[in-house]
Amino acid sequence: MSEAAAVRTAVDVLQSHRTDLNAARAAFSWPDLDAFNWARDLFDPYAAGNDQRALQIVAGDGPVATRTYDEMRRRSNQAASFLREQGVSRGDRVLIMLPNVAPLWEIMLAGIKLGAVLVPATVLLSEQDLAQRLDRGEISHVVAVDTEVETVEAAIRRRDEDGGEGSGPIRTRIVVRDRWVDGGDGARSDSAPEGWTPYEPGVEAADEEVQPDVPTQADDPLLLYFTSGTTSQPKLVLHSHQSYPVGHLSTMYWLGLQEGDVHCNISSSGWAKHAWSSFFAPWIAGATAFVYRYDRFDAAEALDVIAGGGVTTLCAPPTVWRLLIQEDLAAAETALREVVSAGEPLNPAVIEAIEDAWGITPRDGYGQTETTAQIANAPGQPVKPGSMGRPLPGYDVVLLDPEGNEVDDEGEIALRLTPEPPMGLMQGYQGDHARTEEALGGAYYRTGDIASRDEEGYYTYIGRADDVFKSADYRISPFELESVIIKHDAVAEAAVVPSPHPTRLNVPKAVVTLRAGVEPGRDVAVDLFRFVREQLSPFKRIRRIEFAELPKTVSGKIRRVELREGEETAGGSRTARAANEYWEEDVEAELEEGE
Repeated sequence: MSEAAAVRTAVDVLQSHRTDLNAARAAFSWPDLDAFNWARDLFDPYAAGNDQRALQIVAGDGPVATRTYDEMRRRSNQAASFLREQGVSRGDRVLIMLPNVAPLWEIMLAGIKLGAVLVPATVLLSEQDLAQRLDRGEISHVVAVDTEVETVEAAIRRRDEDGGEGSGPIRTRIVVRDRWVDGGDGARSDSAPEGWTPYEPGVEAADEEVQPDVPTQADDPLLLYFTSGTTSQPKLVLHSHQSYPVGHLSTMYWLGLQEGDVHCNISSSGWAKHAWSSFFAPWIAGATAFVYRYDRFDAAEALDVIAGGGVTTLCAPPTVWRLLIQEDLAAAETALREVVSAGEPLNPAVIEAIEDAWGITPRDGYGQTETTAQIANAPGQPVKPGSMGRPLPGYDVVLLDPEGNEVDDEGEIALRLTPEPPMGLMQGYQGDHARTEEALGGAYYRTGDIASRDEEGYYTYIGRADDVFKSADYRISPFELESVIIKHDAVAEAAVVPSPHPTRLNVPKAVVTLRAGVEPGRDVAVDLFRFVREQLSPFKRIRRIEFAELPKTVSGKIRRVELREGEETAGGSRTARAANEYWEEDVEAELEEGE
């Protein structure tokens, strides 16, 4: 049996047991792969002559882009030819900094076909964040949207000035003009900033047939994702030609996708979740990847787009669900069959509102950038309120105590690595052998997340084993934010904790001890907010600051748990400020004056 046939067999097994998790787990096994390229071996044969929509991007004012499977096959071949002409070779690191535009999908497929290592990046990155990615990711080629060219150029200069160990020449700069494809503002131009090559005319002129230099192996590196951890620098998660492209069989099963479905995933580009549910999972199933394109999320507009687009399956983070239920869900005449959520547990009020309006129970799922979907409430299974479900096919999940012993009721979520690790698990952490060995060198991969398990095997998420927390759909590392604010001359010490927010779940709050001689007050708060705005990307900005002495242990360590408990006690509807506490929205006028 060929590698492609083995993957198709695995798809068929999961589809045949789509609503019977126990049967799916018993019948499923990961395919045995050797030489394998998902785009060439699986996507292209399915796409050839296939006029079904593969991609549909819709904004509030109408369609942005549409691609059939066959068009996507041909366009990605042209993109591969174009990238090769620009010097992209097998193993080269290509940073892709694009919003939800059709070229993002074309370039992802093209990069897979060429055997390049793709490094997706959100357009929300600050100059400093991007400079670190260029350096630590050892980037040789950059593809960026035109609106981010200045940021990229500034980041390249900063990287070169810093002289990081991964620094090397950026050999290729390719610019994608936003909304060039299938409509938009009509401002088509083949010009490009100096030193940049325009994408669209190059692709249109490129050959539709392109062959790889040599076949890619299933364990060749393919994707490199940056994700915040408990240290000052994000981790670099490396995935292979099988771990995400084929590992997302588990994600396809959780989403409940079938051939012909129209699947909408509310996600910004550049994050692993985008690859999960806007790329691999729908195309493994033969569904349409439906994308709601927006500059600022609008819940009423999103419902109109979802209803008008005939979306059958919807995946959204809890932040989005909390906004959606504020609208009249029942009035939205949708074609939805499955709705799911991931990121953190949905609270009962949100679940009840969705059930009352649509008669559909939303299903939580759990995974990480390091893995595909591990645990979920699968289609057709009873859903227990608050639980994230049971292990998905292909994953052997256990709970461990702090000493690494398996326990029955509560512990750290871990994956058994013997006799074989799950295919959806990462290769390791790029440039960090010690951390990789710690994560993958033993009998278990430890997730760092704590959960409980009941007698029926349902897992309920409790929290992180460390201090990382979620704000909206983004994971925030307190250490990283503390490392920024402590650079301010007025700050002696700082601790960042999650502060409850009614729609974003949490926002980062810094409890700050000022240096001797600096008096707390509004002016100092404004200066600190302005300082962190210059240093941090918008999605991880500190939004609240309290001036106070930090609680400490006898040995002098900051008791972050005490700070977190104080915020949790305040509750999600909190409006009152503590003494010497300032919120970003309180001083917005002063901040705007300083910009």
